[in-house]
Amino acid sequence: MPISHVYDTYAKNAKGKIMHFDVVLDEKDQDKAMTYAKEWLTEIGEPDAIVNQTNCMFCHSTEAPPELRKQIDKQGYAIYKLEGCPA
Repeated sequence: MPISHVYDTYAKNAKGKIMHFDVVLDEKDQDKAMTYAKEWLTEIGEPDAIVNQTNCMFCHSTEAPPELRKQIDKQGYAIYKLEGCPA
């Protein structure tokens, strides 16, 4: 299995709520991680949430678990929800 790169990400929505999640992708590319974070936020109905380079940082590299690997293979990235994210 390929090694994936994890970007620890925090986003703040228009109401001030903080969402903490990891963006996982096969390339070590902060710009792509931010693009994918914004894409996912739009998909969950939070297109105005703020995410930038200071709150989307490379954390570590690892082999992605099977459920995340499926997402990466399908869409190029995976989101691992941590705190404040919708179910």
